[in-house]
Amino acid sequence: MTGPSSWTVRSGYTLRTAFGLAVDSIRAHKLRTFLTLLGVIIGVASVILVGAAIEGLGLYAEESTAKIFGSETFLIAQVASASSSREYFDKVRRNKFIKYGDFEYLKAATGDRVTYSPHRSRSEEFKHGSDTFEDGLAVGVSAALPQVRDVTLVEGRFFTEEEDRNRQFVAVIGDDVRTAFFPASSPLGRSIKIAGTEFRVIGVLERLGSSFGRGQDNVVYIPSAAFTRLYGTRQSFLIYGRAKPGSSLSLDEALDIARIALRTRFRARISQPDNFDTITPEGVRAWVDSVLGLISGVVVPVTCISLLVGGIVIMNIMLVSVTERTHEIGIRKSLGARQADLKLQFLIEAVLMSAAGGIIGILAGVAATEFLSRLFGISLKITIHYVAIAFLVSSAVGIASGWYPASRAARLDPVVALRTE
Repeated sequence: MTGPSSWTVRSGYTLRTAFGLAVDSIRAHKLRTFLTLLGVIIGVASVILVGAAIEGLGLYAEESTAKIFGSETFLIAQVASASSSREYFDKVRRNKFIKYGDFEYLKAATGDRVTYSPHRSRSEEFKHGSDTFEDGLAVGVSAALPQVRDVTLVEGRFFTEEEDRNRQFVAVIGDDVRTAFFPASSPLGRSIKIAGTEFRVIGVLERLGSSFGRGQDNVVYIPSAAFTRLYGTRQSFLIYGRAKPGSSLSLDEALDIARIALRTRFRARISQPDNFDTITPEGVRAWVDSVLGLISGVVVPVTCISLLVGGIVIMNIMLVSVTERTHEIGIRKSLGARQADLKLQFLIEAVLMSAAGGIIGILAGVAATEFLSRLFGISLKITIHYVAIAFLVSSAVGIASGWYPASRAARLDPVVALRTE
């Protein structure tokens, strides 16, 4: 059995020696090393914090989409989404105006498999006695809305199909409206005024908070027929749909059934696209993901610029270190150290500093993320993806910033270096 080769022994000794000298140099200048690493620390922490914010926005968008749509709900509208004003007006010109009759048609044609609810809204002031709730949203829907959009009530009930058919003035109010008008008593059976008409409160919605920056608790749901009595039929309808329990239909299958029925009603030709618009929670999430991907592609590289600045600082300090240790380099060369040995020593020192800055930056980024999450009550999510990017970039910066000083140290003439004091 043969022992390790002389090359292996020499390589191991060279590596241990270079590592030990690099560590000794870092220990000898602790404050200077720390100040040198600040750029890397801040850069790595910034990448992690920005990444956590982007991931947190994704989670927030997913939660908000669930609040608006429900998990298995689709939306049909004249314009359901538009990425630009041009696209919006193109859809307005091309697509059909959605009427209440279209909702009735869908319900009659496919209502055995899909549940539908019309949806129209209008900004409105609500009144109770001498109190006024200014930032309100009156929403006209059908009695099926709780089955379509997972609407949860904490008190009372939702209105019935009979109340909707008979245009009853009944209302289900959001938590903000309840707090404004009935802070210390039950609102059930009490009245609020919408557009000068009194509505009897029969239910209170569960508090939802905000969604995409807009409050969800300032709403008052009223029967769609009552909404029409107040505001007429000039406004295009939105139609929410969802596969009925027990139908074994997926979201996409239920949407396809509704699309085929509506294409038939609107006489859309086979070769033509839909002359109405649809959107699903998955479509919203895909759009949000594309926006977040664009933000990430711009913001993260900009944040990494601070790592580049940190690398330049490391390079400058390493050049200073080479100048300070010229005599030491001359001694090592006179004792047989090769260019590769000296290059390895200074390269390891730069990489160690950069890696240490990366580790400290990761810890600082995690701590800052946790602190900001608790301080502001926002969703920030740290992912291994951004941690890996930050650490790999910081390590690459260390190698790049250490290469030139290491090469300069390795090329020094030993005689000239020994004469240096």
